[in-house]
Amino acid sequence: MMRSPVLVLGIGNSLLSDEGVGIHAIRRLEGGELPVEVDLLDGGTGGFNLLDCFQNYAWILIIDAMLDDQTPGTVSVTQPRFASDFPRVLSAHDIGLRDLLETATLLGDLPRMFLIAVSIDSKQSLGTELSSAVHAAIDRVVEQVHAILQQEQIARDAKSVEQVLQ
Repeated sequence: MMRSPVLVLGIGNSLLSDEGVGIHAIRRLEGGELPVEVDLLDGGTGGFNLLDCFQNYAWILIIDAMLDDQTPGTVSVTQPRFASDFPRVLSAHDIGLRDLLETATLLGDLPRMFLIAVSIDSKQSLGTELSSAVHAAIDRVVEQVHAILQQEQIARDAKSVEQVLQ
């Protein structure tokens, strides 16, 4: 089955302040320009309803909050290949996301993935607004998404040229 090229998937609970950073990032990306082959999806708190995403896309950029020892608002980018490559503690829904990835692995190959994680404080209050530190990180997340898309486009273009020359 032919997969669509790219999905940018924002994960999070937008009712728990900074925990919803992935959703806020998707909303910001919706207001900008992206290549036509890029789909955006507000994935909410994850769960098995997202399983099709891992079967229908060639690669996925996941944007999520992460509980770690970093200063809130710190943005990190990794390229996990397996569920076990994801950081041990994402955010409040990490069990659902890990379960989703492990199930997707059982059903077939995982797509190529990038994880853009934003560090948040472990104490989250109810509310739809991001803290100032995490709100400021949205610009860096959007920059990372564009950088990854550009890097991948350059790699695809180079591969296409190589195939033509053979």
